[in-house]
Amino acid sequence: MAARNDPLPRLRKICLALPEATEKEAWGVPTFRVGGKMFAMYTDNHHGDGIVGTWCKAPPGVQEMLVGANPKRFFRPPYVGHKGWLGVRLDGKVDWDEVAEILEDGYRMTAPKRLCAPLDGKRRD
Repeated sequence: MAARNDPLPRLRKICLALPEATEKEAWGVPTFRVGGKMFAMYTDNHHGDGIVGTWCKAPPGVQEMLVGANPKRFFRPPYVGHKGWLGVRLDGKVDWDEVAEILEDGYRMTAPKRLCAPLDGKRRD
């Protein structure tokens, strides 16, 4: 994939802008964590699936709703999909505002409340 089309720098920027978020390589891919707990990870052709995307925690019901509405963009990731995690494709045209909201939701499910408080005024709900 050409560097200018590589979604990882943009994904990384979104994740690491969240309070006290860190990046750690695990399983050969970048993962994003807060308080040592993972809220998202990057995938690029995971076990030959052909998908460039992110897997992230999602609130109950969101995975089913988004996958049902647009299965070409959203998917149930292996290993963690049964726990409600959401897969988001980052190849092709990406709505980065939507991706940022999804990632923030996953972060909020993982981070301590004190770290989420500064984000409350920034929500677009």
